Amino acid sequence: MKKKNVFIIFALLLVTLTACTTGSKDSSAELGKSDTQIEFTLPGPNPELNKPAEGRVVSGLLTGLWHGIISPVTLFISFFSPEIQMYDVFNTGPLYNLGFLLGVAVVFVILGFSGGRRGKH
Repeated sequence: MKKKNVFIIFALLLVTLTACTTGSKDSSAELGKSDTQIEFTLPGPNPELNKPAEGRVVSGLLTGLWHGIISPVTLFISFFSPEIQMYDVFNTGPLYNLGFLLGVAVVFVILGFSGGRRGKH
């Protein structure tokens, strides 16, 4: 029963966080307005796809895997330093996304196996 509650809380948190994704670049929507409506939109195309950043290569599968593994740390740092982002926009597209999601999954698997293991008496 305890695992079911954790899963439900995690699912609700995940659904809540999807509201933080990027949307349209409509500058007329301001949070201070009383008539502001929340629009649920999908992220748009990445204009930096397959373009290398200055002095770097385009991030691929292995870089995405690494960024997924370190994503909890970079998320925490990004709250205090706006220059740090947890996702590289200069990527190869689907391969980078796959690597990133696999890296995040590795983190959750490691946390799942390390926590909650108790010896039976």
